[in-house]
Amino acid sequence: MKQLVYICVLLLSFITSAQNTSLFEQGNALYNEGDYDQAILKYNLVLENGEHSAALYFNLANAHYKLSHIAPSIYYYEKALELAPNDKEIINNVAFARNMTIDAIGIVPEVGLSKFIKSTTNSLSFDGWAKMAIAFICVFVLLFLTYYFAYSTTKKRLAFIGSMTCLGFTCLALSFAFHKYNLDKNDQPAIVFAQESQVKSEPNLRSTEAFILHEGTKVQILDTVNNWKKIRLSDGKTGWVVNEDIKILKIP
Repeated sequence: MKQLVYICVLLLSFITSAQNTSLFEQGNALYNEGDYDQAILKYNLVLENGEHSAALYFNLANAHYKLSHIAPSIYYYEKALELAPNDKEIINNVAFARNMTIDAIGIVPEVGLSKFIKSTTNSLSFDGWAKMAIAFICVFVLLFLTYYFAYSTTKKRLAFIGSMTCLGFTCLALSFAFHKYNLDKNDQPAIVFAQESQVKSEPNLRSTEAFILHEGTKVQILDTVNNWKKIRLSDGKTGWVVNEDIKILKIP
C-alpha cells in the first residue's frame, strides 16, 4: 500500500513538473510575441502550482516591466534576486525598474566597525558559517589529539597553539552564524503596491500623516498591529501603513 502511494506521489509530481514546464514555455512564447498580459497569466499559473525559480520570477518581472507595471516588476525582480543574488542581468533590470519609481529615498551609510561586521556576516550564509565552524572544530579535535599523544615538546606546543587558534575561529564562526541568523530573521522587506500610500505616525486612520509613499518603493517591516504594518525606509524614517498597501517579499 505504501509503495502504491509513493508511486502515485512520484507520478503526480512528474505530471505537475511537466505541466509547469509547458506553461513556462507557453509564457515565454507569448512574451516573445509581445503578448505580455497573456504571458503573465501563464507565469502566474506556474506560481499557483507551487513552482518557484529565479528564471520564472525574472521573466514575470520582465513582462510586468514591458507593461510599465512599476510595483509588480520590482517585486518579482526582487524575488528573483533572493534566489540568484549574484545574477548580473537581474541586478541590471531591477535597477532600470527602480528608475520608474517616484520616491527618492536616501540611504543611511554604515561606517566603522558596524559596517565591517555586517559586510563580513553577509559574506556567507548561515549554513556557510555553520559549516566553517564545524570544519574548525574538527581541526581543533585533531590538533588536540596530536597535542595529547605527542612526545616531542615542540610538537605539543605547536599542536596546542594550533588547537586553541582553531577553537577561537570556531567561536568566531559561530558568532557570525548567529548574527547572520538574526539579520535574516529581522529582514522583512516589502514593496509598496498602492499607487499612493499615506504613512501614518500611529497604527490608526485618525493619526497624523508622517509622509507619503508611491508604488514600487522598498520598505522594511518592523512590526504588525492588527491591519497595520510599521515600516522603515532606507533613510531611517518610520511609520505605519495598512497591510493592503504593501506586499511582503519573503518567499514562503
